[in-house]
Amino acid sequence: MASEEARTYIAALVARARAAQREIEFATQETVDAAAEAICWAAVQPAFARELAQLAVAESRMGDEESKYAKMMNKVRGGWFDMKGQASVGILEEDHVNGLVKIAKPVGVLGALVPCTNCEATPVLKAAWAVKTRNAVILAPHPRTRKTNARVVAMMRSVLAKQGLPEDLVIDMSEVSVENSGELMAQCDLILATGGPGMVAAAYSSGTPAYGVGAGNAVTVVDDTQPMASVAEKIRRSKTFDQATSCSSENSAVIQSGVYGEFVAAMEKEGGYLCSAGEKARLQQAMWPDGKTLNRDVVAQSAAKIAQVAKIALPAGKTFLMVEESGIGEGFPFSGEKLSVVITLYRWESFDEAVELVNRITTHSGAGHSCGIHTSDRERALKLAAKVRVSRVMVNQPQSLSNSGAWTNGMPVTLTLGCGTWGGNIASENITWKHLLNTTWVSFPLANKQPSDEVLFSEAVRKGAN
Repeated sequence: MASEEARTYIAALVARARAAQREIEFATQETVDAAAEAICWAAVQPAFARELAQLAVAESRMGDEESKYAKMMNKVRGGWFDMKGQASVGILEEDHVNGLVKIAKPVGVLGALVPCTNCEATPVLKAAWAVKTRNAVILAPHPRTRKTNARVVAMMRSVLAKQGLPEDLVIDMSEVSVENSGELMAQCDLILATGGPGMVAAAYSSGTPAYGVGAGNAVTVVDDTQPMASVAEKIRRSKTFDQATSCSSENSAVIQSGVYGEFVAAMEKEGGYLCSAGEKARLQQAMWPDGKTLNRDVVAQSAAKIAQVAKIALPAGKTFLMVEESGIGEGFPFSGEKLSVVITLYRWESFDEAVELVNRITTHSGAGHSCGIHTSDRERALKLAAKVRVSRVMVNQPQSLSNSGAWTNGMPVTLTLGCGTWGGNIASENITWKHLLNTTWVSFPLANKQPSDEVLFSEAVRKGAN
């Protein structure tokens, strides 16, 4: 049970947020759209985005400035693109045939947990979604990135004030602690839990409705129908973006045996370094010193830093590491999520074997999250999608740059990826502003539409019943 101090502190934040939310509970679509647009526009101003990227790297000690800057410039723009012109106020749908009208309503106060891996763009998206849907949001940062959170919240509160709206629609939980985060989850109306499995589990056990995410461990399948140079370039861009902070970064590649050598050579040209058996053993010891827990000193670090920790003599120009593996599960840590610029390589002979490998890997780690395939065979891509237990299948795309939404696909833009019941989540889709609405259904009477049994049931069923 939380202390009285924690309960009092969070209650005060929630009271402020609730008062602000009630001021816009019946705001017009034009009002909330203007505010959401203004927040996103302010966030993508180059000077601010650069400042925030620098602060995020300095505080989190993860990722790299250019990737975080790019994330701000693209994810925020993409998030607004998905919201622009979409109804979040008043009538959402009207079904004249069935006499139904669906009306949008706000949820209330959102408790949004912000991971240190994506501390720059995540608060902007969550706040813009909240305003779009006439909610208030309290943003709870990771302890390592409290200054980044405070800076971006200050910017958004300034924008709200200029829009003539209450600043307390967006609040920074400045007193950061596990206890305060837990109490926020208990007192808010809806939780947006983006972060590690422990935090997501806490959200689901809080008693408050929650949208959580599952662990990432993205796998990509490579067959012999695509140019290996193109495949390697896409994987490299995804694997090294923000030094693999993304849960969508390719953790494993499952490669057709006939092109395995060509694939490895292409990856080496892209900056990959294939570890020898001895180097793999040292890398494993460096990444999991106790055999189980991932060493935080390698998470979202450069290949040079990881190689230094593992005592590997990394040649100049190498930006990611590759290890060969055949085992999956306990005792084979490279088959799990690594949150680092390390990718595990597997081989397959038949496509059914490739599908099985994807399911075995994601069942061990990353259930429900995502996988990808590089192929020119559409039917092969659809076969994979039909048989894997993941929520997203990216075809011929860099996963960490695409499954959360991109200008080059139709995925909804987000930094919160639901993994369905496979990953212990309620939603198996990209969580966006659309998930932050209550709806009221209005039903008008119709003429009696009950059909006869002859119309409702097939003749075979009716005869079988006799």
